[in-house]
Amino acid sequence: MASVLVIGSGGREHALAWKLAQSPEVDKVYVAPGNGGIATEFENVPIKPTDFKALANFVEEKEINLTVVGPDAPLAEGIVDYFNEIKLRIFGPTKNAAQIEADKYFAKKLMLDGHIPTAFYVPARLDSIDVAIEAAYNFIEQFGGVVIKYPYLAAGKGVYVCKTRCEAENAIKDITDGKFGKTNIILLEELLKGEEASFLAFVDGETVVPLLPAQDHKPIYDGDKGPNTGGMGAYAPAPIVDEEMQKRIMKEIMKPMIDEMKEVEIGYKGVLYAGLMITEDGPKVLEFNCRFGDPETQPLMVLLESDLYNIMNAAVDRRLNKIDKLKFKPGYAVTVVMASQGYPGSYEKGKLITGLNEISIKQTGTPFDKYRGVNVFHAGTKLGEEGNLLTNGGRVLGVTAWDATLSGAQGIAYDNIAKINFDGVFYRTDIADKGIRRIRS
Repeated sequence: MASVLVIGSGGREHALAWKLAQSPEVDKVYVAPGNGGIATEFENVPIKPTDFKALANFVEEKEINLTVVGPDAPLAEGIVDYFNEIKLRIFGPTKNAAQIEADKYFAKKLMLDGHIPTAFYVPARLDSIDVAIEAAYNFIEQFGGVVIKYPYLAAGKGVYVCKTRCEAENAIKDITDGKFGKTNIILLEELLKGEEASFLAFVDGETVVPLLPAQDHKPIYDGDKGPNTGGMGAYAPAPIVDEEMQKRIMKEIMKPMIDEMKEVEIGYKGVLYAGLMITEDGPKVLEFNCRFGDPETQPLMVLLESDLYNIMNAAVDRRLNKIDKLKFKPGYAVTVVMASQGYPGSYEKGKLITGLNEISIKQTGTPFDKYRGVNVFHAGTKLGEEGNLLTNGGRVLGVTAWDATLSGAQGIAYDNIAKINFDGVFYRTDIADKGIRRIRS
């Protein structure tokens, strides 16, 4: 039997641990550092994701068979390289490969060299703020809007969609004030028109094996209004990406990017995430990420029927071409994030969470009941002194439901959200609405 270490502390890591534990080959799952909710199911390890030496020592001490990296920071800092040097098995891309997310300018150059469809862009230096603002305003006049990006890691929050000069000025001020870290350059991109989708695939350097297409909801408010967050909800499969569109994404984006990384002698193993805009001209890349998305991972893991542990090992060993085609539950899954009031800005912690023991679904008496369900993946939670659960982050819980229909999964998710409460709880009420409208049209 095997043991696994999942690195990270959010809803994504909870979902990965939950799915890995279902493998008949896995009898023990550790999570470092984990969170309060994860601790009720798995063993938390109090080690920071960027403390490579301590993590490696723990893996060697416990004779762990596979380490799975959730967040971007340890990948960008080279945890895979560190583990590879001491012959420890780890799932994820190397530091050089992780630049595809950690350095947006690097990623854009790869896309241009590989003829991968993406938004037109220019880098703008911040030596003169007025010049950068004027360049952003030129984009607004030409494209009806500009996307201003902090070029490095920013927990999913360093992207601004601006349609006025004032919005562009505020975005550039945020970045120059060091809100996300130091930089002397920003990226200005055309504002693409269409509908967003998330496309994730397992990669072993050669073979690309796709998961179901998903759709994230980044803005904080209903109707995609307000500032961007790490993600307020997601669902899969996303009907905007039908079978024909999936083929185009694989042919025009995913495989060419892996080939381009081989061309520059980097290579890529792990999960490759493409954030896409489905335009009238086809799919175009908004961004690449070097890890599982959050919250897309939650609905994808509950729909995945194949053995995740076996898939990850196949990627590590460069034998994805030998595994069976991935199997998924029929139907749809929806994740709605319950957040703390004030997120993505400042918020209070330590609020008591109630109602988790009331989570359930109504059985319908049909054969599809075995494909209906609900789960709560914990993100920002901690255990209180009396063993109760308290809030400990901006995104607190991800209520995830699955059903035969997208509207059914959405209904189960929101029915159960109504049973959970904490002071200042906030969530969007329209997760998956776009997909439901598309299915009904």
